[in-house]
Amino acid sequence: METHKGIPPIGSKKRIAVLYGGKSGEHEVSLVSAASVVRHLNQDRYDLFLIGITHEGEWYLQAPTYIDEVYQGNTKLRIEERPEYRVQVIPGGKKEFPFFTQATGPLSIDVVFPVLHGTFGEDGTLQGLLEMVDIPYVGAGVLGSAIGMDKGTAKILWLYAGLPVVPFIQLRLPEWHSKEQRERIIEKAERDFRYPLFVKPSRGGSSVGTSKVLNRPALEQAIEAAFLWDDKVLIEPCVNAREIECSVTGNEEPAAYTPGEIVPTHEFYDYDAKYLDPDGARLLIPAELEETELKTIRELAIKAYQAAELSGLARVDFFVSRDTGQIFLNEVNTLPGFTSISMFPRMCEASGLPYGELLDTLIALAEKRYERQSKRSYTYQQGEGQ
Repeated sequence: METHKGIPPIGSKKRIAVLYGGKSGEHEVSLVSAASVVRHLNQDRYDLFLIGITHEGEWYLQAPTYIDEVYQGNTKLRIEERPEYRVQVIPGGKKEFPFFTQATGPLSIDVVFPVLHGTFGEDGTLQGLLEMVDIPYVGAGVLGSAIGMDKGTAKILWLYAGLPVVPFIQLRLPEWHSKEQRERIIEKAERDFRYPLFVKPSRGGSSVGTSKVLNRPALEQAIEAAFLWDDKVLIEPCVNAREIECSVTGNEEPAAYTPGEIVPTHEFYDYDAKYLDPDGARLLIPAELEETELKTIRELAIKAYQAAELSGLARVDFFVSRDTGQIFLNEVNTLPGFTSISMFPRMCEASGLPYGELLDTLIALAEKRYERQSKRSYTYQQGEGQ
């Protein structure tokens, strides 16, 4: 069997598999985020494996020279599809051999670091697979990832926990197909919220599929477009608000960092403003708020994090009304962007946690969570608990 040239030998360094790409509409963003993560992972502490996931969902182990390209200034990873390096996942493989390729045989990995955004990356599906493999991974578990991805479910849980959220209407595809229910929902949105309105897929990221609408024809068109991304859609009023974000890390005892503010130059902070237009927004860290407001946002971020069953990391997003000063939870992102302009690492750094140390922290949190889960009992012996 041919050995993959450049695969590091098993030694004292932790072996980290960085997963990137993926099937979601945020594939390209992941390529940039992953390059940034690779650049900031300490080479003295970690041996890295790059596993690129294609638009079709195929996994391929990448050549180690791609890591060198990042250190030489490449700001975006690529994915090469070589059949002999296609990755097979081994359920129950644990750290010893969670992955396998024809070219390398089993790969020994200590921690998986997913740098995937959106569907099939941060919605709980990948996390379920890694749980079956039985290997530590960075970020929230299956339940927390699924909740974080589903804006409607997260808002319902936050409401139950007594946390403030923007009013919303959740619309399911069968309701939209019913002429009677469709009319009732549109009339309710127009009566309760009035235009302009925001329409967004319940399970989507980076504002993909999100629209701001000013009248009924545009509303109907936006709902149709949002249903291309999910079978649940949210309708919300347009709040005249400042957009505030807060980074959170931790497992049982999460910590919140200095909140930042997004000042979009676009009509709203859409996909283009986030990733394609370098002047799409100004990022202010810390946010220009009173100390009491900053403290409240950090406290709410932790409560929202815990109510959504999160662990590892998340970016919690808020609206602060320009008219009333009221603070609303908007959504949570369980695998936020790690690009050079992304808010999550920058807010941590503003609180004294540099990018490289942040990555060390996330890897350590993944191992602690795995350690705790490994102590659970999953089998029942007669007489136990009596």
